[in-house]
Amino acid sequence: MSNKISEGRVVIVTGAGQGIGRAHALAFAADGAKVVVNDYAAESAQSVVAEIEAVGGQAVVASGDVADWDTGAAIVQTAIDTFGRLDALVNNAGFLRDRMLVSLSEDDWDSVVRVHLKGHFVMLRHAAAHWRALSKAGEQVQARIVNTSSGAGIFGSVGQGNYAAAKAAIAELTIQAATELGNYGITVNGIAPAARTQMTLGAGGAMADQMAAPGDGSFDSMDPANISPVVVWLASAESGDVTGRLFEVEGGTVTVLDAWQRAASKDKGARWDPAELGDVLPGLLSESPEQVKAYGAR
Repeated sequence: MSNKISEGRVVIVTGAGQGIGRAHALAFAADGAKVVVNDYAAESAQSVVAEIEAVGGQAVVASGDVADWDTGAAIVQTAIDTFGRLDALVNNAGFLRDRMLVSLSEDDWDSVVRVHLKGHFVMLRHAAAHWRALSKAGEQVQARIVNTSSGAGIFGSVGQGNYAAAKAAIAELTIQAATELGNYGITVNGIAPAARTQMTLGAGGAMADQMAAPGDGSFDSMDPANISPVVVWLASAESGDVTGRLFEVEGGTVTVLDAWQRAASKDKGARWDPAELGDVLPGLLSESPEQVKAYGAR
């Protein structure tokens, strides 16, 4: 009996031509899944497919822009046409344009938010519509969506306002989608990964130093492959009814992230006068946990 929890499942991984996405694609294939490898660059996606096929796995290229409506639909259809089904979607595609908020251009903002946030929505929307149709037709669906947020989106990160805003929105989209899609047999979870990628190395400075591989043969905590086991489990039937949750993954550490919880409150029973709040609001803050410092400053 195989102990591969992905055996026979069909999984789409976006942004899988390099970095964390590539690691996900290889991990799914090693665990018995059939993988639809998406990347904006077709040659990068083909290279990963070749790696998978070289060790006896099954994979297919579905290149293109995940934030384009028709391309997103075509990627989902590629899974169905090639392998006859779709079981999981891993939204991973993205890129950076880091600048301080006062220096961000309109295009810096729009392009990053488009690929990260709209790209997640487009792929989620087309995959979920497919699964909903199956559910309404009476088929038992065990579908999984894994989104990629970031510590930057939860805690903030200086110089990454566009990226942080998109990743924060993805965290909330994960909760929203989990709430709406559960009745169709679809679970939706997210990860906030920390790993060495072209994006993080490109940031330079202390970030690049932190991400560097150790030269002494010790555990490489920033290896992108460290992230993939959590994603493989979340995308499997083994994850059961786990949904609407966000997990920070770094090295060998997995942490549950609970953001935007209600803290201290005070009810006057009537409308507040602004002058009264000078004592009330600082008092509430003193009873509430201090806000976590920026992720990028760890």
